[in-house]
Amino acid sequence: MEILAFGVQADEKPLIEKAFAGHHDVRCLDVFLNEDTAPIAAGYEVISTSVNASLNNRVLQTLAAGGTQMIAQRSTGFNNIDLQVAERLGFTVARVSYYSPYSVAEFAWTLAMAVNRRVVRASNRTRDFDFRLDGLMGRDMHGRTVGVLGTGKIGEAFTRIAHGYGMRLLGWDVAENPACLELGMKYVAKDELLAEADLVSLHVPLFPETRHIIDAVALRSMKDEAILVNSSRGALIDTEALVGELRQGRFCGVALDVYEAEAGLFFLDKSIQGVEDDTLARLMTFPNVLVTSHQAYYTVDAVGQIIDTTVNNVLDYTAGRRSENVLVPAPPRTD
Repeated sequence: MEILAFGVQADEKPLIEKAFAGHHDVRCLDVFLNEDTAPIAAGYEVISTSVNASLNNRVLQTLAAGGTQMIAQRSTGFNNIDLQVAERLGFTVARVSYYSPYSVAEFAWTLAMAVNRRVVRASNRTRDFDFRLDGLMGRDMHGRTVGVLGTGKIGEAFTRIAHGYGMRLLGWDVAENPACLELGMKYVAKDELLAEADLVSLHVPLFPETRHIIDAVALRSMKDEAILVNSSRGALIDTEALVGELRQGRFCGVALDVYEAEAGLFFLDKSIQGVEDDTLARLMTFPNVLVTSHQAYYTVDAVGQIIDTTVNNVLDYTAGRRSENVLVPAPPRTD
């Protein structure tokens, strides 16, 4: 059987081909799955998708009409998939439940320190042989307060790094993580965390109840000199409200690896035709804002784990097995 993989980055392609070798053939495409590209999947029983794929009702209808029966998503998040429609149409849908939490946690800290120490501005200056230090002053993290929203595996890894810096640890989650408590984390209400933290980092999944968890009210409750980092999901932050606060000169730094309207933008080269998203364009004009293109997970370790799990999900499907990665139950096989 040949698998069709959408949204494959150049660095990923040889890893995917090697992982599937000896099991199934795989055809890798760099285009993302959406309403325009869904017809390409006609005749493929199994497809693999990336986090920026659009698997809405119309896309799923097109896939079903073309004979697709299994969708193997190469990510932990699945808010881009209409699971109710997928189940009604008889799809098997699987995701990657786990991959290296260190990839995201370490990158979140990379972003935090980059905006804190003005690394991008300093690098741009020295490329022009401008070696002044004006405007580059940062702050020690040691002794300051970090607020971690979401203390699962990634939040825990982020907290361990913060503990190494010697920071005061505040956490917020629906359940307390014993490992974080052992590090000295104090769990508090979200409002208290936002008001006291010098650095706020988001590590919660995107659900209806967490959408815009950082809204205008939340932003106004934060310190004027706070640093805000989001390496989880873009829609956790109300971007319009964030732009409004930035226009008032607030925040030491904002670092975003995700953006709530990133679909159709991130992972693509928009340098020639430009970007029509006025909010994103305005956001990137602020000197204290750093935006990266959803790359926090992008290490050879994490991507390798994602691909290996995806291969196993496909093998489970062909063997009629189910695992914890299955989001929509597999229909009975008749062959």
